[in-house]
Amino acid sequence: MIELRQVSHRFGDHQVLRDVSVTLAERRVAVVGANGSGKSTFARLLNGLVVPDEGSVLVDGLDTRTEGKAVRRKVGFVFQDPDTQIVYPMVEEDIAFGLKNLKLDRAEIDRRVAAVLDRYGLAGHRSRPAHLLSGGQKQMLAICSVLVMEPAYVVFDEPTTLLDLRNKRMVMETVAGLPQAAVFVSHDLDLLGGFDRVLVFDGGRIVADDRPSAAISRYVELMA
Repeated sequence: MIELRQVSHRFGDHQVLRDVSVTLAERRVAVVGANGSGKSTFARLLNGLVVPDEGSVLVDGLDTRTEGKAVRRKVGFVFQDPDTQIVYPMVEEDIAFGLKNLKLDRAEIDRRVAAVLDRYGLAGHRSRPAHLLSGGQKQMLAICSVLVMEPAYVVFDEPTTLLDLRNKRMVMETVAGLPQAAVFVSHDLDLLGGFDRVLVFDGGRIVADDRPSAAISRYVELMA
């Protein structure tokens, strides 16, 4: 369970989030809102990439402000642009990067790398340069580099924005099949019908929190 308790945050003079309190316990939670509404800051708060100026964020009881390393082990984060997330030039090296930081032995690293690449359709690209992958394959590589760490939660910050329809569907099928709980930030409203819950941000606050049809209708009204 992830809890935000009276969280506020500023960037310089700009108030990004205002007194946000919410508990996330569902398997699939989507987050929508206009640019500048606070949704991406909200997403980054969930694994300690950003810490609140006021209030607290707890992940299974761990405070992101004081236990950030442990939180990031629990909460994986997938960025919008995979090129900002891919670290190493070769696919298998990039997947193995985080595992090496866990001090796992070579056999276990190889096992995990092979398993995640096979599971998500990249086994044939294991020894290929990452920059030669298509946009959709790069996004799947970025997702694999998170999933190989076996987090309890995965936060996706607009991962379909740069993709065509086929690759959007591929990402959504991946998200739907995850054993982990997922928080999914998106502008693609048509992809969110199968989620358990949708949060709508406006002006740094949650202004709707409901099933997808009702929450998205409220968001469309706000944008009209």
